Amino acid sequence: MKTIHKEYMVDKTKIGFIRFIFEGHEGVAIATTLDSKKGHIRLSIAPDRLESAQMIVEDLKKDFMFNEV
Repeated sequence: MKTIHKEYMVDKTKIGFIRFIFEGHEGVAIATTLDSKKGHIRLSIAPDRLESAQMIVEDLKKDFMFNEV
């Protein structure tokens, strides 16, 4: 099974919160910080959980910056 990788620029003060949210949804995605100063993260998403991951991202976008790069 291939993992899907998507990178985002997010509000750097929310990185811990984002990691917590994805850890709480076990098996959906793993959030990795690429550059904490810029708010650059990568989500490693299980292919069969892509839709769930996208729903979480869309919900988080309502509250703060969460832009795909």
